[in-house]
Amino acid sequence: MNQKWKWTLWGVAGIVAVGLFLTPRIAQPQSYHQFADQRALLHIPHFFDVVSNLGFLVVGLWGVAFVMRRSSGTDGTFRDPKERWAYFAFFLGVLLTAFGSAYYHWAPDNARLLWDRLPMAMGFMGLLAAVLGERMAPALASTTLGPLLGVGIGSVLYWRWTDLAGRDDLRLYGIVQFGSMALVLALCLLYPSPYTRGRDMFAVVAFYILAKLFEGLDRQIFRAGGFISGHTLKHLAAAFACYLVLRMLMVRRSSSG
Repeated sequence: MNQKWKWTLWGVAGIVAVGLFLTPRIAQPQSYHQFADQRALLHIPHFFDVVSNLGFLVVGLWGVAFVMRRSSGTDGTFRDPKERWAYFAFFLGVLLTAFGSAYYHWAPDNARLLWDRLPMAMGFMGLLAAVLGERMAPALASTTLGPLLGVGIGSVLYWRWTDLAGRDDLRLYGIVQFGSMALVLALCLLYPSPYTRGRDMFAVVAFYILAKLFEGLDRQIFRAGGFISGHTLKHLAAAFACYLVLRMLMVRRSSSG
């Protein structure tokens, strides 16, 4: 990694640290666990919020298998075989989210939410490492992956630790989730991709934003139709965003090739 990228990353880290220090503590409201769709079906509580995680299961398994088969750069998917590990972390996070989110939605509370957020943090950090490597410098995909995963997982553990201490603090996890996607978008706007299909990442970010909108309108959407809730739609939109990442990898080629 050259000195320019090192100083850039240290600068971003410094801005995040200052922002974290200046932002007041953000608590986890217990009302978060009261999702709009409380229906049970086939002896599964909160049926639709639980089974809608099947999308993550399918995309996660498919993505892990695809990335592991692409061990060389000769097919155009990756310039360097090492690049695949960031995407492996992303798809592994997606796969584990299927189990963590289903477990959480079966009986929502803070203890179970930990297992929902841990794999999500892994996915966000894996995707950020992948985009850093592609858009800024190839070495960043591997050199930043470990530290980013540590920060992502640590942010969730920190939230749970403060929760058990009676002063739960979501600031760091919020930065991991929203900050990572903001950085992905900024990198895609500022730096060209060395692969075809680089613009597909804008669709990924768009569906992530759509998923968050569905999440925020959980009750309004459920009241409007009475069949499907905003949170269920959030799972479906987020899973489709993850699929778009996989589809990008499946069809892209090196721009110089």
